[in-house]
Amino acid sequence: MILNSAITVGKDTEIQQLARQVCKEIFAADDLNEAIYLTERGNPDLIIFDHCLGPDYVREFIDASNDHSNLHIVVVGDGDNSIHSPAQFFEMGTHYYIHDKQDHRRLKEVATQIKNILETGSPDANEGDFFANELAASVSMVGKSKATLDTLKMIKLVSSSQCNPVLVVGETGTGKELVAKAIHTLRSPNEPFVAVNCAALTANLLESELFGHVKGSFTSADREKTGLLELAGTGAIFLDEISEMPMDLQAKLLRVLQEKTFRKVGGTKEISCNATIIASSNRNLINEVQFNRFRRDLYYRLNIFPITISPLTSPERNNDIPLLTKYFLKTSMICPEKANKITSATKLAIEALQDHHWPGNVRELRNTIERAVLLETTNKIGLSSIVINPEESNPFADNTRADKIKDFSLVKAERELIARALKETNWQKTKAAEMLGISRATLYAKVKQHSIESSNVSAGEIQEEITIPSFAEPLTVG
Repeated sequence: MILNSAITVGKDTEIQQLARQVCKEIFAADDLNEAIYLTERGNPDLIIFDHCLGPDYVREFIDASNDHSNLHIVVVGDGDNSIHSPAQFFEMGTHYYIHDKQDHRRLKEVATQIKNILETGSPDANEGDFFANELAASVSMVGKSKATLDTLKMIKLVSSSQCNPVLVVGETGTGKELVAKAIHTLRSPNEPFVAVNCAALTANLLESELFGHVKGSFTSADREKTGLLELAGTGAIFLDEISEMPMDLQAKLLRVLQEKTFRKVGGTKEISCNATIIASSNRNLINEVQFNRFRRDLYYRLNIFPITISPLTSPERNNDIPLLTKYFLKTSMICPEKANKITSATKLAIEALQDHHWPGNVRELRNTIERAVLLETTNKIGLSSIVINPEESNPFADNTRADKIKDFSLVKAERELIARALKETNWQKTKAAEMLGISRATLYAKVKQHSIESSNVSAGEIQEEITIPSFAEPLTVG
């Protein structure tokens, strides 16, 4: 349990069960008067509203409360069946919105933020809140860098408009589907969100999935099929990796975008398309156009107001890495017995993460942190637990990369690591031990073991940047 107490407002027992995941005591209020009474008497950590009560109900509760400055209000929606949009609740003073009653992980994230506020007076004692603003929190987009802020501005601008189609561009793992869901949640949360990976299906199957087909239109068409464009209704359809769509199918999609109608495979009836079409690509589409792999007319039809997501190693987004690392550590469930025990990483580990080029971006970083949680035996992620390319190195194998290490032993690596930490802290051993994630006593023992002295450590011996390869066993200082 994370919090002491919560009040659920509404008669939905599923929301009460959801609250029990993060709170020791749950008090249920059926109406406004009972909610106000319980709040004044119990001083709860959290107030959870059923979305069915509506934004005005939340506003009325806040206005009637004697001291609403310390209230932490959460509204729980019902997925695509929610009656009101998150934006309506935020306007009335709601602090957090959870899209679905089954989203236990999101509620845990919210509860963790509230616990930090209660204990330190700020969302986080060291890093501040994980999210740049309420919009970012509603879509779980972690980061405060300029790149993240620019992306959030574009999401807000597009969501409040009638822009259709929407193009989202970014490298793999940057969060293109997250952006698509954010636009859908802010624009039409009560309608369906349908996603299809254009790279995962053959041309014929993709056409049938998108447009549907009539019975007998091809050999295996033994019944009529409703396509995803029709199933999306007035919601959104997300065409992931649209650059992988075959050229002939691109022409059919272009007609849908222009005419807002389509026909099922083998059919003659025109069906209206009322959904927001959100397309994404991890390739440079203008280059694809030049190489005749993507239709020029379709590109210009999609390219109304493209939302470009910066890669993780971009100078404008690199500063999000420490915040993302801390967020992944706090929300990791890969090792339940370590939950909330490993909450930070050493300075050298963070530096290594920021120096790495992340071809898989945020998705790859998250996997690396999850791997580090499994490997780490202390309460802080150290450099030895950061394994970037597990397919190239097995930390438990014997001599897997001995032929590539050459003149670089474990002893030498450990000595250089300690020497670098001492140099950076001007030989203040307490600070050096903290940087390395070990105790001061262990540092003294290692300094003595390796005969490290300020006079015998040359400038050439301590490199500005040490790249530690993956060894037969993980390097553990101490």
